[in-house]
Amino acid sequence: MAEQNDSLANEPQSDATSLSRRSRARRTPARQTKAAAPVATAASSVATRPATRAPKRAAKQLRSLFALTLVGGLVAAAAMPAFAGVLQKDEAMTLQQMAVDDAQSVVVASDAVGAELTRESYSATTSDEIAKKKAAEAAAERARLSAQSATAATSYNIDLNMVAPGSGAVRWPVTNFTLTDTFGTRGGAHRGIDLVAPAGTPIYAAAAGVVKVSSEAYYDYGVAITIDHVINGVTVNTLYAHQSYGCRKVVAGQTVQVGQVIGCVGSTGRSTANHLHFEVYMNGANVDPLAWLNANAG
Repeated sequence: MAEQNDSLANEPQSDATSLSRRSRARRTPARQTKAAAPVATAASSVATRPATRAPKRAAKQLRSLFALTLVGGLVAAAAMPAFAGVLQKDEAMTLQQMAVDDAQSVVVASDAVGAELTRESYSATTSDEIAKKKAAEAAAERARLSAQSATAATSYNIDLNMVAPGSGAVRWPVTNFTLTDTFGTRGGAHRGIDLVAPAGTPIYAAAAGVVKVSSEAYYDYGVAITIDHVINGVTVNTLYAHQSYGCRKVVAGQTVQVGQVIGCVGSTGRSTANHLHFEVYMNGANVDPLAWLNANAG
């Protein structure tokens, strides 16, 4: 009995003697297998369906974005010429064009202030009147500087009295002359005095010394001579400019005596009339020749 019970426990619950029931029991696993296969397929199709639709949706969105960008670019390109024309027209407008809309007033930014014009506030003149006015101003300036030259010696803080008056150690370089432009005229550019005399008038050495320069073309001085002197221990240099061509009597390096003829009056170099341009330097400093001669010539 125990063995029979064990054998019945291992047998399937269906009736072993019924063939039909056994055959249905055998087909049951087959139907379960067929039913399970479609479930797996449906699950796999559901899982793969979003993956296939996502790239299509992204591509569609990109095409839409590209189309919108292309349309916007065409609109902007069509609008730019008209906009540029408006800007160019605004930039090209002048004050006269702006005044057309409001011809009664034009406001211009400026620091200028309004001023009432009267007949006394302006005047018209000719070129001759302008030239006369300039000549009068130049004459007034020369007169002022000439007055200053009388006291020029004191402005340099230099003692010009090196020899006793009448000793003859210093002499005037030209006699019978007319003094015109003085020291410091022409806005301070005139470094000497102009002694006007006829062409060929003798020029004398103002003091004894050694000729440093003797030239037919000495810069703007034209024919010129310079002499180095030592007077009472003071180094002095004198310059004689605008002499006549071929009239020099000395050469560089030659020793000369006071009052010796060295050349003659002319109008060479930067000159407009026959005269002697005379300059004086003391220890290298340019001084007023007129004051120096008045203090030392005898």
